[in-house]
Amino acid sequence: MTRRSERTSKLIQREISGLLNREVNDPRLSELISITKVSLSPDFKYAKIFVSILGNETSRKDMLAGFNAASGFLRRELASRLRLRYVPQLSFHYDDSIEREARLLKLMGQVFTEDKK
Repeated sequence: MTRRSERTSKLIQREISGLLNREVNDPRLSELISITKVSLSPDFKYAKIFVSILGNETSRKDMLAGFNAASGFLRRELASRLRLRYVPQLSFHYDDSIEREARLLKLMGQVFTEDKK
């Protein structure tokens, strides 16, 4: 990933996080949502946005449906806030890395307590 691509990814991540907190009124997107990563295509025309949520499987599906419904609004807002030649097409994907990390830490804690005994 080039430096320009990294900077643009971080900028898009920060702007979308801010838009979620202030502008988006969709109840499916009102829970605790975290934008974990933004991956841009080499030509900057497509962006994969990885999101994480605390909740069950149905809230994950609702969240992705909410993001797909709000993608046009988010793209339009990005166009007005960022100075980019092309505002990328946004696609949202669920990221379970936080859950995997929590499960791994729990297992490590169990091993540690068993070793103490």
